[in-house]
Amino acid sequence: MVNSIIYFYLLLKGAIVAFKRQKAIIKEEICMSIVSLARFQFAMTTVFHFFFVPFSIGTALAVAIMETTYVVTKKKEYLRMAKFWGNIFLLTFAVGVVTGIIQEFQFGMNWSDYSRFMGDIFGAPLAIEALLAFFMESTFLGLWMFTWEKVGPKLHVTFIWLVTFASMISALWILTANSFMQHPTGYAIKNGHAVMTSFSALLKNPQLWYEFGHVISGTIVTGGIIIAGLAAFQLLSKTAKETHFYKKSLRLGLLLALIGSVLVIFAGDQQMKYLINEQPMKFAATEGLYNTTGKHASWAVIDWSNEKEHKNDFSLDIPDMLSILAYGRTSGAVKGMNEVNAQLEKKYGKQNNYYPPVNALFWSFRVMAGFGALMLLVSALGLFLTRKKKPILYEHRWMLWIIGLCTFAPFLANTAGWLVTELGRYPWTVYGLFTIPESVSPNVSVGSLLTSNIVYFLLFTFLAATMISLVRVVLKKGPGYEEQQAEKDRRADKVDPFDKEAFE
Repeated sequence: MVNSIIYFYLLLKGAIVAFKRQKAIIKEEICMSIVSLARFQFAMTTVFHFFFVPFSIGTALAVAIMETTYVVTKKKEYLRMAKFWGNIFLLTFAVGVVTGIIQEFQFGMNWSDYSRFMGDIFGAPLAIEALLAFFMESTFLGLWMFTWEKVGPKLHVTFIWLVTFASMISALWILTANSFMQHPTGYAIKNGHAVMTSFSALLKNPQLWYEFGHVISGTIVTGGIIIAGLAAFQLLSKTAKETHFYKKSLRLGLLLALIGSVLVIFAGDQQMKYLINEQPMKFAATEGLYNTTGKHASWAVIDWSNEKEHKNDFSLDIPDMLSILAYGRTSGAVKGMNEVNAQLEKKYGKQNNYYPPVNALFWSFRVMAGFGALMLLVSALGLFLTRKKKPILYEHRWMLWIIGLCTFAPFLANTAGWLVTELGRYPWTVYGLFTIPESVSPNVSVGSLLTSNIVYFLLFTFLAATMISLVRVVLKKGPGYEEQQAEKDRRADKVDPFDKEAFE
């Protein structure tokens, strides 16, 4: 009898211990699900918003150049180009504003602890971005839209240049906040919060200027390639009219893309070299390096990493190439992730996993660089093959198809670049100060995150479909539509409302 009681007691105690363990496991899994869903939502909203930021800045710059060329040369074709491609720009601006609002909304919902920690730092640059840059951008955009033929050409072109300048300044303030997350500076920790001690230190942050140069040069490529690609699709259309207009647009777009491609390669190279010392884990992950290299570092063209065991399962390397890319010479060692991880554990403790998602970073970096190289090649060859002496590109539909399909390349390159920037900071939201699990709102649930993810996905799908359909409408109407409407308006103004013909 006593043995039975003891046996039952031990069985009950074991069941309670097992239940507590299972409860802890379930609680941990729910916590991880909340973090994962919040991260997914942040990625989804930010990626979709970032589709339109480089698009709008790049097309605004292109339109400003078109209208400036008209003011200088007095050639009407450049005025028509500015009006036509300006309609595309207006669509990107409108959708970009909507997606930006959604992004801010999810930020407040899912990352409230991060906002509490970073509010004193983020407040100043984001307030300046909204109250100065965005208001300036939207004000002069309205003036540009509604003052055609109402003000002088020189004043009118000034409006679009101010819009372009304001959009770039807007990007600067957003990147000021993001750069602090990558490389905190000008702060102090008080009562568990980051407090700004020097506003000028935020602006002097070297991470900011590497990011800004990279992003702005990327916007030039984006605007140029998209204009060239859409013009190529119009030339491919059997019902296309005004082919001279689209040929002119195609060449201008390719020229901008070529200039932007050269600038983005230089800016990207400088930024990656900066990361060697500032974020060595990110740099090593983009190269798939677990072990520190010798003096002659090889560059992996293809690699697949075993992220659980922290080793490379397969790699195809080019000898000395990584040393050349990193240091500009054939010798120079690069720290591997294992060595960097040991340093981070010593500095911040062993409670965190400091290894980022290596395969995602490795391939994102190569997608970004690969599409960047493709756009450089296409723009250079496109300009050569459309030169006045021998414009053979227009005679080959497959060449136009290549340029047309490159319309989507900037979106893939920009998204891949953003993934490198953000995923490479893992496990931090603010590097060295605040981790991802610490940043998530304490009151969100799996259900609320699932619901909002589904709602946002459906909303973004609707916005994407609307954007594509409206762009197609603009392209279908063609550049002559604006002139036809203006002529109708002029005729309507001349009609006497009391004339009997007005009622016929």
